[in-house]
Amino acid sequence: MPKRRLRKAAFLAVAAVLALLAPGAPAEARTDTPAGTGIPPLTDEQGRTLTLRGWNLADKEHRGDEALADITERSLRDMAAQGFNFARLAVFWDDLEPRPGRYSERYLRKIERVLDWAHRYRVRVVIDAHQDVYGPAFGSHRGIPAWATRTDGLPYRPHPGDWFAEYFEPAVQAAFQHLYEDDDLRRAQARMWQVLAGRLADHPAVFGYDLINEPMGRMRAGESIPDAARRIESTQITPMYRRIAEAIRRVDRRHRLFVEPTPAAGEGVPTGLGRIRDPEVVYAPHFYNAAMEAGRDYDPASGWLPAYEAAVVHYPRAMRIPVFIGEWGPLNSSLPNMARFYEDALTSMSRYATGWASWTWCYGGAYCAMDERGRFQPNKSRTAEPYAAAVAGVVRTASYDPRQAAYRLTYTPARGGTTELILPPAPRGWHLTVRGPARPDTTRVPAGERGTVRVRAGAGNGEVRVTAVPG
Repeated sequence: MPKRRLRKAAFLAVAAVLALLAPGAPAEARTDTPAGTGIPPLTDEQGRTLTLRGWNLADKEHRGDEALADITERSLRDMAAQGFNFARLAVFWDDLEPRPGRYSERYLRKIERVLDWAHRYRVRVVIDAHQDVYGPAFGSHRGIPAWATRTDGLPYRPHPGDWFAEYFEPAVQAAFQHLYEDDDLRRAQARMWQVLAGRLADHPAVFGYDLINEPMGRMRAGESIPDAARRIESTQITPMYRRIAEAIRRVDRRHRLFVEPTPAAGEGVPTGLGRIRDPEVVYAPHFYNAAMEAGRDYDPASGWLPAYEAAVVHYPRAMRIPVFIGEWGPLNSSLPNMARFYEDALTSMSRYATGWASWTWCYGGAYCAMDERGRFQPNKSRTAEPYAAAVAGVVRTASYDPRQAAYRLTYTPARGGTTELILPPAPRGWHLTVRGPARPDTTRVPAGERGTVRVRAGAGNGEVRVTAVPG
């Protein structure tokens, strides 16, 4: 998703499947990944249950020698200071391999510099192979190199102010089909990922790889968008993910592989993706509403959000893999219903997702987390909430009540394990109470400071109950 462009309302509207509370109703308490969803959580190398919350980092304006110039140490420092522990870093194949077989050492070093900053501030990073409208063969877009673009001589027409419509141009659709079907392009894509993963596999900030951003494909005459999406996901994108996974596993056996459906998932269309036979796969759909991407306000009565939630859980339940929302967030967060949108969206995602990355961490302009002075844009501070970043044991309940600003966690501890809580800066600070066989390293976080509280389990039996409230 770009910083300063509108996303086309391209996908079919979905009828309401559930009724939401009326606008203005008080925010409800959120329950994080409750037991019984049928969707497993993400875990770390210690077996702890993870919650990842953060932002995308993407510089689409600069390339070549200036690539990644918009992403600085300040970006990671400010993000971490607000309590976020995750970043999805957009990288571009056209910068990595500007000519066939010639990989840019300078670009790899720039990626490593961002990862060094992330490690300094304890931010986990997923490397996102980003593309918009395939790549630079089609105007100012980024992603797949021009030398790997085949159009069959079909036409391409730019759509100023409506860039998403360009995905439906015949030349762009042909390019995707060739990427999926041409043996030499398949090999080139696999080699690119081997170079990238082979270089970054040992970096301590790397958490995983997002294999391609918002993949698209070629529609057939008379085919609806949902039907085309499921066919492309089943017959072309699934085999592509299997090829890339096999290539990465030759150089990196341990990091997660994040797989995305087409953007049709954003309108409540269940994915047609098949099984990717790898033990570390994470389902990573995006969470956008076409009307809001066109600049309109959130409509709580539209039924879009519950329709999305009802559809998005089918695949991870069937495959028994975690869910992570790779992108979300409105174009204009200052509209009248946007406070309600953030409350509803965060409540919904907490029911099934192990975390999320909002779009995007930058300073000023549409979608940006911060304004030019480094303050949250309207309503975006709502994303900064207390959460358990890592739980050593079995989570029983985890909830946040935004009305009282109270976070509560109950878990059965693993003996000797350390649970980590992240508390964002708050005007009155935080007071922590822990009951049960565990002890925190502190019970207070000063006003205006981020707190990382470690709760170490002792030798006793029974549940641990943690409460964090302002004060």
